[in-house]
Amino acid sequence: MDYGKHQAPQGYEPGEGILTALIRIPVRIVVLVLVLPVRMVWDALTALWHGADRVLLRPLGRALLWLLDTLVLTPLTWLYTWVLAPLGKAASWLAVALLIWPWIGLWRYVIVPVARYGIAAPAVWLYTAVLTPLGHGLRWIGTALLAPAARGVGAGFAWLFTVLFIVPLESLWRYVIVPVVRYGLVVPVVWLYAHVLTPVGRGTAWVLSTLWQGAAWVLGQLWRGIAATGRGLGLAVLWLVMTVLVAPLSWTYRRILAPAGREIAAAFEVAWRVAGYVSRAVGRALATIAWYLIGAPVSWAYRTVCTPVGHFLRDAVWAPARRAAAEAGRAARAALSTARETVRQARRDAWRALVGSPGGERPGEPGGIPARTLGSTTTVPSAAQASETPLVGDPFAKQG
Repeated sequence: MDYGKHQAPQGYEPGEGILTALIRIPVRIVVLVLVLPVRMVWDALTALWHGADRVLLRPLGRALLWLLDTLVLTPLTWLYTWVLAPLGKAASWLAVALLIWPWIGLWRYVIVPVARYGIAAPAVWLYTAVLTPLGHGLRWIGTALLAPAARGVGAGFAWLFTVLFIVPLESLWRYVIVPVVRYGLVVPVVWLYAHVLTPVGRGTAWVLSTLWQGAAWVLGQLWRGIAATGRGLGLAVLWLVMTVLVAPLSWTYRRILAPAGREIAAAFEVAWRVAGYVSRAVGRALATIAWYLIGAPVSWAYRTVCTPVGHFLRDAVWAPARRAAAEAGRAARAALSTARETVRQARRDAWRALVGSPGGERPGEPGGIPARTLGSTTTVPSAAQASETPLVGDPFAKQG
C-alpha cells in the first residue's frame, strides 16, 4: 500500500520536472497528427519510385543501352576496324614514304657528308696545323719578353708615384692636419663637454626626474581611485545583470525550453516510428485489397488462358516456322556456296585459256615447286632470287 501511494504518475520519469510529464502526452498526440500524413505521403512516394524503377526505368535503360550499342557503337566499331584503320595505315605509310624518308636521305647522304668533310675536317686541320703553333709562339713571346718589361716599367712608375705623391701627402697629414685638428678643435670641445655641458645636463636631469616622480605619484593615486570606483560600479552592474537578466533566462532555459525541446524532438521521433507502422499497415491493407481485386484475377487468367494459348502457339506455329526458316537458310547458303565455287572455277578456266598455265607449266611436268627464299637452302636454277632489300614501312626490317 505504501509503495502504491508513493509510486510516480504514469509518464513521469525520475529526475524530470513535472512540466515535462505534463506536456509529454499532448505534444506526442499533436506531433503524431501532424507527422502521420507526411509519413504516409513519403512511404507512398518511396513505393511509387521503387515500382517505377523496377517496371519502367530499368527496362528503359536496358533498351536505350541496346539501341546505343546497335545503332552507334557497332557501326562505329565496324567503321573504325574496316575503314578508318586501313586508311590510317595507308596514310601513315604514305607520310613516311613522302615526308620522312626524303629528309632522312638528305640528312644521311648530303648534310652529314658536307658538314663532316666540308666544314669539320678543314676546321680541325686549321686548328691543329695553324692556330695551335701560332698560339704557342705568342705565349712564348708574352712570357719571355713582354712580362719582364712590364714588371720593370710598373716598378719604376710605382717608385715615382711614391716619391712625388705619397711621401708629401703623408708628411702634410702627420705634421700639419693632425696637430691642427687635435689642438684647435678636439681639445676645446672636450673641455666644453666636461666642464660646462655635463654639469648643466646633470642638474636638468635631476630637476626633471624630481618633477616626473611627483607627477607620477599624483597620477598613480588618481588612477587607483578611478580604478576602485570602476571596479565597484562593474561589480554592481554585473550583479544586477546576473540577478535580473541571466538568472531568469538560465532558469527559463533549463526548466522550460530545454525540456520542451527534448520532448518535442522525442515526440517527433516516436511519431515518425508510429506513423511508419501505421503507414505500412495501411499499405499492406491496400496491397491485399489490390491483390484480391486485380492481381488474383489477372494471375488466374494468365495461368489458365494465356499460358496454354502461348504454349500452343509456340509448339504449333512458331517452332515449325522457325525450323522451316532454318532449312530455307541452309539451302540458300548451300546454293550460294555452290554458285560461288562454280563462278570461281569458270574464272580460273577462262584465265588459264587466255594466258596459259602459270609459270610456263607443260603437261606431264610436276608443278608448284617453290623458288628459293631467304630462309631455305634449296637452290632452283630457274627460280628468281628473292630481293634482300626491305620495303619501306616493313615492320620487321632492321633500320640502318
